[in-house]
Amino acid sequence: MRFLLDQNQSPLLAELLNNAGHDAIHVRDIGLRQATDSEILSQAKREQRVLISADTDFGELLASSRDHTPSVLLLRRHDRRRVQAVAELILANLDTITDDLDVGAIVVFDQDRVRIRRLPI
Repeated sequence: MRFLLDQNQSPLLAELLNNAGHDAIHVRDIGLRQATDSEILSQAKREQRVLISADTDFGELLASSRDHTPSVLLLRRHDRRRVQAVAELILANLDTITDDLDVGAIVVFDQDRVRIRRLPI
């Protein structure tokens, strides 16, 4: 799977996802460190990447645009987790959410559950 990691995610998460066989890049590595949320969302859409973020603004942007892509994986309340644990959480659940991400969805990983909402909202 192809991922774009938002600024609020550790670059190490991209490395861990790459090591697991995925194509993951961090916004800082492609010159988008200071980009707006709209610019980051557009980049993810252009490159057909799932955006990984903790920023709920992406859900609002997708809802107002009525777009079907890109998919967004929101990590809620995981800021105190080690990056390795976040990578393991994503990888452990990826088989379950891949079909949704492929067609366009917002997937939210809360502390104790996974919520999926298909796009458009």
